[in-house]
Amino acid sequence: MRILLVEDDPDLGPAIAKALREDNFAVDLATNGVDAGHLGETELYDAAVLDLGLPGKDGLAVLQGWRAAKRALPVLILTAREAWSDKVAGFKAGADDYLLKPFRFEELVMRLRALIRRSAGHAQPRLECGPLALDSQLGQFELDGLPIKLTAFEWRVLSQLMLRKGAVIERLELLERVYEGDADVDSNSLEVIIGRLRKKIGAGLIETVRGRGYRLVCEG
Repeated sequence: MRILLVEDDPDLGPAIAKALREDNFAVDLATNGVDAGHLGETELYDAAVLDLGLPGKDGLAVLQGWRAAKRALPVLILTAREAWSDKVAGFKAGADDYLLKPFRFEELVMRLRALIRRSAGHAQPRLECGPLALDSQLGQFELDGLPIKLTAFEWRVLSQLMLRKGAVIERLELLERVYEGDADVDSNSLEVIIGRLRKKIGAGLIETVRGRGYRLVCEG
C-alpha cells in the first residue's frame, strides 16, 4: 500500500513514516499544505494521513481541494485539535476517520488497514482467494492456513491483487502503488516480484494479462 503522510513536525513525521514502512507501507511524506495538495491530486495513493495545522495551506483546505478534484482516497485526520467542532469540520470536509495526538502507532496502522480494506469494498477483515488468505487486521498472508514470509514489496503487490481479486490491475498502476515517489524503479522490478510471489504461493494464482497487467485468480 502507498500512503501519503502529511505532517510538518520534524520529529513526528519521520517517526510515523518509519513505523508505517516497518508495516510494509510505502510512504511519501509532505511537510506543508501546498505540496500535500499537489501530491494528493496527481499521485496514486491507497490512503492519506493528514495533519490540520500545516504551513502554506491548512489541512482542511487541502482535504477540500482533494475532494473538489474528485480524489476519493480515504483520509485519516491526525491532529491535536480535539474540539468537537474541529471533528465536525473535518468530516464535513471529507475525512473518513479522525485520530487525536498523542496516539499509538499500532492504532494508526490498524485504522489505515481498515480504511483501505473498506474503500476496496470488503466489510470483513479476512480476505480469501482459494488457498490464499489475508488477515487485514494483522497484515498477515496465509497459504493453506500457514503464514507466508514476504518482503515489503511482495506484500504490497499481493495486497493490491487481493483487494481487487479477479480484476486486472494494470502494470503501471501496480508500480505506482508499490513504490514511493522518489524511488528509482527498474523497468523489470515488477516482473521479478511477481516471479518470487508465484514461487511462494503457486504459479496459478497470479495471471498475467498480456498487454495490460496482472490479476489474482480465485477458485470458484
